[in-house]
Amino acid sequence: MTSSTAPLTSTRTAAVRLSGVTKDFGPVHAVQGIDLELQQGEIVAFLGPNGAGKTTTIDMILGLSKPTTGTATVLGLEPREAIARGLVSAVMQTGGLLKDLSVRETVQYTASLFANTRDVDDVLADAGITEIADRKVAKCSGGEQQRLRFAMALLSDPSLLLLDEPTTGMDVEGRRAFWSAIRRDAEQGRTVLFATHYLEEADQYADRIVLISHGRIVADGTGAEIKALASGRTVRFTLPDPDPETFARIAGVDGVEVRGDTVILHSSDSDAVARHLLTTTDARDLEINAKGLEDAFISLTGDAS
Repeated sequence: MTSSTAPLTSTRTAAVRLSGVTKDFGPVHAVQGIDLELQQGEIVAFLGPNGAGKTTTIDMILGLSKPTTGTATVLGLEPREAIARGLVSAVMQTGGLLKDLSVRETVQYTASLFANTRDVDDVLADAGITEIADRKVAKCSGGEQQRLRFAMALLSDPSLLLLDEPTTGMDVEGRRAFWSAIRRDAEQGRTVLFATHYLEEADQYADRIVLISHGRIVADGTGAEIKALASGRTVRFTLPDPDPETFARIAGVDGVEVRGDTVILHSSDSDAVARHLLTTTDARDLEINAKGLEDAFISLTGDAS
């Protein structure tokens, strides 16, 4: 936790700047030369398979470790100085909660650790947990506890907010309310960097997606730009007792998936494949779709998990 409060920064200084950053752990090269700049007011998704270097990179932004080579700055400052000034908060997926306290008591206790903080009722409202303020933490669901961590992070009114799997355990309504709050914060200039396994959230809510693999950034752009990097389309149709080998021999088909009577063909020439299916087979309910963020993720990182 930080020890002082600072208003959202209004200058054009980059919220985060990493220049030629590497991080080695003995013979292991966890981060292998990252150049990254986040602007104030951006909502950025930081994606990558396990072991890609996400956590190591975030640790350097938080000042928990120093780069082996290169430089890392937060709002023009050394990361630890930015933390000390109350400019940065992080919401982690687990830990940090006392089960015997109520939600309000938890936020009040956290506020007592700061020299200056936002009003407790205000942060409870921003996190969408006013109605459960008197509930014991032990009685809160996983999603409610995550929103409590969010409220705690808002106390110092940080300029940079880092989120690790922020909506884990939340229901659909809770996720929607959470991201609405994040968007309001971004419109006021707060920068948000979040890591998530929910790719649809990254696609829907991030202004920008940074994709990391093997310690390097392999893609950086909007959701549409990232998805465009996954070439080809899918052709989905229904056919009784489909034979995968038959479809694999069709010109332009790169891959075949069979799920009961449903067949999904990955193709570099979806129009030709569709014509073939409609004129030579009994395929029905045919759909042609552009590949999504998951396809781009797998294609660019080589991770099929």
